[in-house]
Amino acid sequence: MKKILQDYTITPNTMILIPARHLDYRTMVIETGAVHYVNLSPLDLIKTACLQGMSTYDGRRNAIMYLTGFKRKVPIPIIPALKIFAFPTLSPEQFDCTWIFPHHIQSIQPTKQNQSNITFQNGQELTLNESSFVLEKQVQRTAYCVLQFLNQVEKIEYV
Repeated sequence: MKKILQDYTITPNTMILIPARHLDYRTMVIETGAVHYVNLSPLDLIKTACLQGMSTYDGRRNAIMYLTGFKRKVPIPIIPALKIFAFPTLSPEQFDCTWIFPHHIQSIQPTKQNQSNITFQNGQELTLNESSFVLEKQVQRTAYCVLQFLNQVEKIEYV
């Protein structure tokens, strides 16, 4: 029997948050060495993690939109001090939006059904409905966000 958690704290080991259509839980969290079932939505988990990282989800999202010009499917620096960044596969308000933590991704391969097969650095594989093109673009956008964050930190250090 699955143990259902009422809460979950995103850590550097969090690889992906998958929405679940289940009576007992709303998110399947895959970590580098474990799977958790949580009774909160992926977006609720992201918003709480942003607060734990000393900001709000909206504040992080607005900052990234300002610095990058991205308007949709905006990558989020959840806890930048711990280098925890994530990106949504769809609009975050959509039920089927999965959140991926790209520093765990080893490769993304297309499938014949226009889906993607993600291989994580721990060897775990997962097939998602989004195309490899969309996921690769989101990985690149997140990398750009990481660079923007590092540039801002560098500017602050020299003040």
